[in-house]
Amino acid sequence: MPISESMAIRNGTSEPDSFHNFFEIWVSEQSQYLQELISASQHHKQSSNIGSEDDTVILSPLIGRVINHYEQYYGAKSKWAKQDVFAMLSPSWRSSLEDAFMWIGGWRPSMAFHLLYSKSGLQLEKKFTVLVRGFSSGDLGDLSPSQLNQVDALQRRTIVEEKETTEKMAELQETVADSSMVELSHVVSELMRERGGSVNGVEEERVESTLGPKEEGLEEILQKADDLRLRTLKAILEVLTPIQAVHFLIAAAELHLRLHDWGKRRDDVVRQHRGTGRTER
Repeated sequence: MPISESMAIRNGTSEPDSFHNFFEIWVSEQSQYLQELISASQHHKQSSNIGSEDDTVILSPLIGRVINHYEQYYGAKSKWAKQDVFAMLSPSWRSSLEDAFMWIGGWRPSMAFHLLYSKSGLQLEKKFTVLVRGFSSGDLGDLSPSQLNQVDALQRRTIVEEKETTEKMAELQETVADSSMVELSHVVSELMRERGGSVNGVEEERVESTLGPKEEGLEEILQKADDLRLRTLKAILEVLTPIQAVHFLIAAAELHLRLHDWGKRRDDVVRQHRGTGRTER
C-alpha cells in the first residue's frame, strides 16, 4: 500500500494541515513513479518490442498503478474538502506560481490536451529522421489519424463540461453579494459598532447558516472539477497505446513536479527578500 493511501486511512477526517503532509508525501511518490516510467520507456526503446503484445503485459500494470495513485489523491482531496472546502480551493501547500494557473482548486482539464499536443510535436520533431525512413517511433510523435480524431472529439466534450463548471462557479461566486449577504454584513457591522467590535453567538450562528449553503455549493463544484480532471486523464490514456501512455504520464509528472519546485523556490526568494527589506522587480 502506498504511503499516501495508508496515511489517508490513518488520518481519516483530519485537518487541512494534515492534507498538506499528505500532499507532500504524494508528490514524493509521484517523483518515484516518474523514475519508474522513465526506466520503462528507456527499456522499451532499447528493446525491439514496439507495438508487440509485451507492451500490454509489461507496461499496463505500471500505468494502472500510476492511475491508482491519481485516484488516491482525488479520493483524499474529496474527504478533506468535506471538512474545509476553502482550504482545498486556496491550498497553502501550493506555490504562488501554481496558484496563478489553477482552475477551481487544480489544473484545468483542457490543459491535458495542450500537454499531449506539445509533447507529441516535440517527439515528432526529434524523431523526424527515423520516421522518414519508414520506422515507427512508438511514442507520442507517432499518433495515428484515428487517435488524433478521438483526442479531438474528447477535447471538444471536455471543453463543454469545463465551460459549464466555470459558469456554475461564477454563479456561486456572485451570491457573495446577494441580498442575504448584504443584509447580514450590514446588521453585523452595526452591532459591532454598537458593541465596540464584538459579536455574540447569535450573530456567529447566523453567519454560519448563511455561509453554509454556499460552502456546500463550492464543495459540489470542486467535486465536479476534480471528477472532470480525473476522467479527462483516463480518457486520454485510453486512446493511447501503452508506450504512448507512459510518455504522456512522464510529461504530466515532469510538468507538475517542476512547476511545484520552481514555485517553491520563487516563494522562498520572495520571503528572503522581505526578511531583509529588499525589493526586486
